[in-house]
Amino acid sequence: MNDNDSYMFGTAEATTAGAAATASAPSAAQPAASAIPYKRHGDKSIWGIFIMLCLVSVIELYSASSREVASAGVYGPILRHCIMLGVGVAIVWTLEKVHYKWFFGLTWILAGLSLLAMIYVSAFGEIVNGARRSVSLFGITLQPSEFIKMSAVLVVARIMARSQKKTIGVNNSGIIWSALWVLAFGAVLFKQGLTNTILLMMISGAMMILGGTEWKKLLVVGLVYSVIAGGAFLLKDAFSDKSAKEATAVTALTNAPEDVANQRHHTWEARVNRYLSSTPKYEEPITATNRQEQYSYMAQANGGLIGVFPGNSRETARLPLAFSDYIFAIILEDTGFIGGLFLLILYLALLARAGVIARKCHRAFPVLLVIGMAVMIVLQALFHMAITTGAFPVSGQPLPLISKGGTSILVTSIAFGAMLSVSRTAVQNGSKQAVKEELSELPEDLRANNPVQF
Repeated sequence: MNDNDSYMFGTAEATTAGAAATASAPSAAQPAASAIPYKRHGDKSIWGIFIMLCLVSVIELYSASSREVASAGVYGPILRHCIMLGVGVAIVWTLEKVHYKWFFGLTWILAGLSLLAMIYVSAFGEIVNGARRSVSLFGITLQPSEFIKMSAVLVVARIMARSQKKTIGVNNSGIIWSALWVLAFGAVLFKQGLTNTILLMMISGAMMILGGTEWKKLLVVGLVYSVIAGGAFLLKDAFSDKSAKEATAVTALTNAPEDVANQRHHTWEARVNRYLSSTPKYEEPITATNRQEQYSYMAQANGGLIGVFPGNSRETARLPLAFSDYIFAIILEDTGFIGGLFLLILYLALLARAGVIARKCHRAFPVLLVIGMAVMIVLQALFHMAITTGAFPVSGQPLPLISKGGTSILVTSIAFGAMLSVSRTAVQNGSKQAVKEELSELPEDLRANNPVQF
């Protein structure tokens, strides 16, 4: 081997050794691995509750759809519902992959669209059960009132997250702006239903408490709400007689329908009066105005402790809206007290799990987002159950993810997707490096600490 060969081989060996050393050492050009432990999927418990509610929905809606089966065929109602649930699963799966900061950024867009849709529906919407509630878009019927409640959660969460003090608590401007937005949402929602408005106020109140609002300030906000609500009712009463006379005159001359808002006012009064009546329900005769309640109570009584098993319901054939506003009565008839209790525990478990996730988060917005969405779902479920069992005056409230209704399924699915997004992308009890990295990646408005330190 000549010198040139030795030189060449030596150079090759050195080059090979250098390359190996370079490969084994971390490259300065390669980005450092993230310290944030992003998960492949969101919280398994929330996914399990979502799937369980979907299964209950398919079984019980089929059991409660005997009225629709007569006109749409045996599989028509359940097929449409399964398609909507499939869309809901796709929404949850997609939003789970999105970082929670995107909900912060889209808040004002969603809130603005919801308000515009509500204003449009109040003037030109389709009349459903005596109120203007829905609008058709590309062949799909939407009820903006459901989106309003979700928008309230997003708006209050955003404002409270931005308004955190350096110490625990929220500043006065955050409380004022949150209250003003809730009043705006309540104003457009009021004509569609008193229960929806009460539900909105309760959701927003829970959000303000979670945001760190002091009790004294919260009581002031509640007092302002009460004064405004009282004034609205007084104005309605003052103009109701005049409106009724005018509507009667117009109806007599033109055969036009009575004013919808005036109808709703009298409907609320009649429902509250029936609720406060001292006559036992079993002694009241069944009439056109109370047959929903009466058949609902009969279904619950027929279910007893363990129920008659899904598909054997006796009252589904004559209970109006058994597949939506009164589906819990059919669930109690099919599965009895035990099945109803299981469903109640399932919803409460969702709230508890959201609380566990919130306790582990370090930033304010994910805490408010995950708890706010859970409160929205669970409060609506509790309202539905209370109405069905007679603990609250009659009103139309769907049971989240179980009642038939496209808008309710869409909004509930978005709420589940938001909770799963927080559980997957928010740092929870992370290392100091992970917390520091999350803080550096977030915009200034999202850097506030967990407001209540669960």
